[in-house]
Formats: sequence, C-alpha cells, structure tokens
Amino acid sequence: PPPATAPAHAPPPVAPAPTFVDVSTPEGADVAASLVEPEVVELPDGTFDPAEPELLCAEKLNVVVVASECAPFAKTGGLGDVAKALPKALQRRGHRVMVVMPRYENYEGAFDTSVRVRFNIMGEDTEVGYFHMHRDGIDTVFIDHPAYHAVAGDIYAGDRRAANFRNAMLCQAAIEAVWHVPCEDLNGKANPYGDSDLVYMANDWHTSLLPVYLQAFYQDHGKLPYARSVFVIHNMAFQGRGPLDEFNQLGIPDHYREHFFLDDPFGGECMNCMQAGLRLATKVIAVSAGYAWEITTDMGGWGLAPLLREFGDAKLTGVANGIDLDEWSPEKDTFLDTDGYVRYQPDPSGFDGKLECKRALQKQLGLPVRDDVPLLGFIGRLDHQKGVDLITDAAGWLMGQDVQLIMLGSGRADLEESLRGMENDHRDKCRCWVGFSVEMAHRITAGCDILLMPSRFEPCGLNQ
Repeated sequence: PPPATAPAHAPPPVAPAPTFVDVSTPEGADVAASLVEPEVVELPDGTFDPAEPELLCAEKLNVVVVASECAPFAKTGGLGDVAKALPKALQRRGHRVMVVMPRYENYEGAFDTSVRVRFNIMGEDTEVGYFHMHRDGIDTVFIDHPAYHAVAGDIYAGDRRAANFRNAMLCQAAIEAVWHVPCEDLNGKANPYGDSDLVYMANDWHTSLLPVYLQAFYQDHGKLPYARSVFVIHNMAFQGRGPLDEFNQLGIPDHYREHFFLDDPFGGECMNCMQAGLRLATKVIAVSAGYAWEITTDMGGWGLAPLLREFGDAKLTGVANGIDLDEWSPEKDTFLDTDGYVRYQPDPSGFDGKLECKRALQKQLGLPVRDDVPLLGFIGRLDHQKGVDLITDAAGWLMGQDVQLIMLGSGRADLEESLRGMENDHRDKCRCWVGFSVEMAHRITAGCDILLMPSRFEPCGLNQ
C-alpha cells in the first residue's frame, strides 16, 4: 500500500450543515462557502474536477463504514438503514466512502475480486474472500466466508462463540480491506484506498472489536499509524457481554484485558466488548444529542455510564440520524405508485396527496374510510424497549376515543399475541400487522396523521 501520511490539519468546528443546500442558487452557494474555512485542504493533482460543485467537507477523508447489516442487502432494523444512507451523505460532502459488511448470500451486482487473505480468527487459520460493488458513488465490500452463509436467514443466529467469530472476522477483514480491495478512484483507476486520511466507523457492539484490533494488531506495530476510529452507538442496551474467559479466545495481548473487564451492575463481572471498543475508539458518536446525554445517566448507560461521563464532550458527541430522502420523501416513494396511493410534495401543497394516501391506507386494511378521524400509526420492533405494551395496556381507553390505529411489527411472542387480540376486540378501529413489510411501513408513514413513538429510551427508530 502507499505510504501513510499524516492527516491534514482540520479547521475549527463550524455550525452544523443544513439538511439540504442547493448550491446552484446564490443563497445556497453562500451557505456552502460558510461551511469551510478559507484555507481549503488541497487535493493531489488529478483528483479534483473543477467542473464539480465545491466540496462541502473541510477535509477529504477515506471513510470505511463497518456494519453487520446494510440495506438493501441485509436489514433487521434502523442500523441497516443508516449503514445505507449515511455513506451516501458522506460521499455527497466529498469523502471517498467504503461500506464493509458480511456476504450472507449472493448479491446481484457484487463481483468476486479474487482477493483471498488469511487471518488468525480466535485461534483458527481462516481464509476470507472479498466481493465488491460500486453503486451510487459508494464502494460496498462484502466479506465472504461460510460462517456468514450459514446465518443468511437470521444474521444474528448461533451461540456466543459463533457470533464472536463472525464479528472478529468482520473487523479484521474490514481493517485490511483498504490494502487489498481495488476500488475505482476519481481518475477511473482501480486502486486500494491505502493508509492515508483514513477513518474507520464501527457501528454497535458487533463491530466493537475494530478499534481494539486496530490498536493491538496494527498501530502497536507501526502499521496504520494515522488511521482513526469512530464508534457509533445505535443501541446501548446491547453490549456483547459474556464470560470473562472469552477474552482468551480473541487472541488479543493480555495487557488489553482490563479494557474488557466490567463489574456490571446489571449482570455482575463480565467481559464487555462494547466497553473495550469505546475505550480505544478515537471518537464516540451517539445517534442524537439527546441520546448522547441519556447514555451518560445511570439508567440509560446500562453499566457504562461512568465510562461515558469520563469522555466528556471532547470524545462523546450526539449527531442525529437522518433518513435517505431518495427513499422516504413522498414525492420519490415508489411504494406510493399503486393501490390508490399517490406521491406528494413534503410541503403545504402536499396535504391533498397525503389525504389520498390516508384513504388508500384505510381502504387497503379494511377500515372505514373517513377523513375526519385521526389515523394513528405505530411501526417498530415488539419488545420492552420500544414500549408497544404501553399502547396495548391502554387499548381500552384508546379504542374508546374516536380514532383509528394501525400497528406494524414483530418480536416477542406475547406482544404479538397482544396485537392480534387488540385487533380482534376492535375490528372497526384497529389493524395490527404482525410481521414486517417494507411496503406497508412506507404506506403507514405516508398516510397516518400521527405516528406513535412510545419507546422507553432512545433510539426510537428512524421515524423519529
């Protein structure tokens, strides 16, 4: 790989960027210009096309987003949506972005690079393959191994050792993807990303070993000295806790053991993968400013609040999750093209279109078609965190009001039965879709007057 170079000096923090800036207008150009310092980092010759819009980023980086799921290839929740949408937003700001995820099955458009690399994964000599896809300006790299194929239908299945093996393999293979996988650069040449201006972004506990491996296996030995790691907390409740002796399986030097040890008030002494990742990451980001505060409280930190309070604002930051407007904005939503639904503008001119979607939703689910009744919607996982039981427990009162309610989700068996019972008892007002449908999630969002968000703690889902 090319020699490492120190990252350019980053400018002081500036005001957050607007959600959308039309740089083709004079006003938009002024806003874009205000987002960067006058001394813009110069890029190497041949890497910048003067005809392209001015970069919104102050410093062009090579960003590697590592996640156990990424829509549309594999998705169980909001993490998959973020892993799809965030790289596109980063790329639009001028960064070069790679997403690394497991290859659970055959994905159309992904080709075998013929690159094979051997790693020591938890004491096992393991060969992994790299598949690659370039779409919408994003490089998606799929890590190929039979352990991923075995869980294609349930990507988090298996015992702890199997899960730890898959997670460790993903992290190690992702770190070295920048050396081995040829990706087309701005000049149209296939070159690996290399060492320079490199930021790894680990997402949730499944990739929490990445900052640890980056330090222990590479930087402690003079490799990737300028690479930085960002740990993104999507859900603090899941931390990869396990027995203390599991540390011995990871192949990490013994002096790193203290980073994993936690005397957990929720579960006693344990090995905690997330704690180690948080300690060794360069930066920690929560999925909103509110969640960044919440996880520093004893109730919201799930045993790690004292550590997070030590970080302070210098290391822990909240950045609100966004959505992919190409997918969710109602004027572009392809799920609104049939069955009486219509696309509409997300502004005051779109209320007539939203009313048509409301009528189509009522008709599709067999509810009385009424414009004057508030139509409530819930979309989410059925578990304690998401608070769906707060809705079912109040069913008697809620269904006594002049409202209609549509609920979509799957999860705990007892909560699924509660939803079925609620619909059976209130057929004239309530419909509960047990399971998950991407199409119905879009249609509920487009047609409902009110979205219910009863989560007991953040994150509440991308609907928020």
